[in-house]
Amino acid sequence: MLHFAPAEFDARADRLRAEMAARGLDALLLFAPESQYWLTGYDTFGYCFFQCLVVTPERMALVTRSADLRQAQLTSTLDDIRVWKDAAGADPSADLWAMLEGFGLSGRRLGWETDTHGLTMANGRRVEARLSGRAELVEASDLVPALRLVKSPAEIALVREAARIADAGWARALPAIRPGAEEAEILAALQGGMFAEGGDYPANPTIIGSGDLALLCRFQSGRRRLEARDQLTLEWAGVARQYHVANMRAAIVGDPRPEHLKMHAAAREALEACEAALRPGRPMAEVFDAHARVLDAHGLAAHRLNACGYSLGARFAPSWMDPQMFYEGAPAIMAENMVFFLHMILADSDSGAAMSLGRTSLVGPDGAEPLSRIPLDLTVTG
Repeated sequence: MLHFAPAEFDARADRLRAEMAARGLDALLLFAPESQYWLTGYDTFGYCFFQCLVVTPERMALVTRSADLRQAQLTSTLDDIRVWKDAAGADPSADLWAMLEGFGLSGRRLGWETDTHGLTMANGRRVEARLSGRAELVEASDLVPALRLVKSPAEIALVREAARIADAGWARALPAIRPGAEEAEILAALQGGMFAEGGDYPANPTIIGSGDLALLCRFQSGRRRLEARDQLTLEWAGVARQYHVANMRAAIVGDPRPEHLKMHAAAREALEACEAALRPGRPMAEVFDAHARVLDAHGLAAHRLNACGYSLGARFAPSWMDPQMFYEGAPAIMAENMVFFLHMILADSDSGAAMSLGRTSLVGPDGAEPLSRIPLDLTVTG
């Protein structure tokens, strides 16, 4: 049930251990589900409970619950899987320490991931208390995300499949965007179209909002019926084996307002400028600078965001965003075979007009390769 060949996982483990050695780490405690998945294939949402993948120069071992034992056996390369017992007063940090001590890691330097949804503050405190005076804990949340940035050929194949799935969802949703349509109908067509193409669940909810709610950048509960003249914001991701490719579009129902036309022209110019700045060897900050330069020149500084995209890859709920983002001064250096989602989001609270335009690109040797085939023209229906 592995999504990659054993040699792929071996190569990832070699890169990880080389970085551990460079940082002087005797072991690494991985709590992020993306890290566990990238390194071993372990595919579960059981990270809402305590689980930890321990990596040393010689071995890997997982501490998890009984509910995920077979999940680990069937979806990962792991053969050392330890189960902590659900019980009143259970403290899985004790099971983790018993394993670490058995590996001879007492008094050693251990990196750990804390900047992750896979480790709650309560569990993090338990681990700190358990290991205090027994081992040295070193922050290492950035280690695996940096290694995951550059995609292998096998990963790129899944990214391209995710792009195909995302476009298929849009093709199914577009006819449903019409006067009188329920948002629920549009959402069902979009998500159902992607499921029908073999897509997986996205790591965060699809964003859909119309009317005043088209100005929102987040999913909200409840559904609305489109009016004869309306605006709709959609942000969605095609997903193949947890690899995400996101798109974002505004659709105008009925005649566009002058604000829509102005904002769309600016958003398209900004997106194309940002894609032109997606070049190997350059800092991510330059992409944000292009976003701000174009939109500010159009007089839209007050209506744009302070970030315009982020890295994409294999991610788990509650967010499909990787840590590396496009914002002022962003230091990460872009490289060939990285994957980035760019979103031009404009929200004018005074006029109530919203406009969004976004798509995902693969960084090639000469710059960006947009992965979606959806035209950048303004979508007008009804």
